[in-house]
Amino acid sequence: MGMGENGDTGRSGLAESASPAAEIERLQQALAESEERGRSHWEQYLRAVAELDNVRKRAQRDIESANRYGLEKFAAELLPVRDSLELAVQSADQGEFDVRSLKQGQQATLQLLAKALDRIGLTPINPVGEAFDPTRHEAMLAQPSTAEPGTVLQVVQTGYELNGRVVRPARVIVARA
Repeated sequence: MGMGENGDTGRSGLAESASPAAEIERLQQALAESEERGRSHWEQYLRAVAELDNVRKRAQRDIESANRYGLEKFAAELLPVRDSLELAVQSADQGEFDVRSLKQGQQATLQLLAKALDRIGLTPINPVGEAFDPTRHEAMLAQPSTAEPGTVLQVVQTGYELNGRVVRPARVIVARA
């Protein structure tokens, strides 16, 4: 039985020594898989960083382009106004005007300008009869009135909004008690 014991002990020794070798092999395999996953994640990270940089650059180019072309649209809308003013100056230089034609030319030029400003989204703020709003109006004077206090009585200078954002507040006279 000693032999059997030695045989068992020998087998146990082999099982024990095989077990660490199998464990080392399993750990090496797990390490290789982890390294591969790590490389894959690193590559994905680098691709994501590059893509983010490309998106940022593209957005910057789009913003610059929008600003450039936005100004071009504005300039194109104002060119007819300039043309009208040049004609008025040429007529005045040639002595070919009277007060009536001068006034008609000014009215036509003002209409061209109003249309151009409207097409680009610039709208007037004319709050007569409305409640005073400090985000859209600038009070120049408060005067006694029978109107409700805080009501806009008169617009001294028209204000303007560009697509809902105040560019210049309306300067107004407000009713006080």
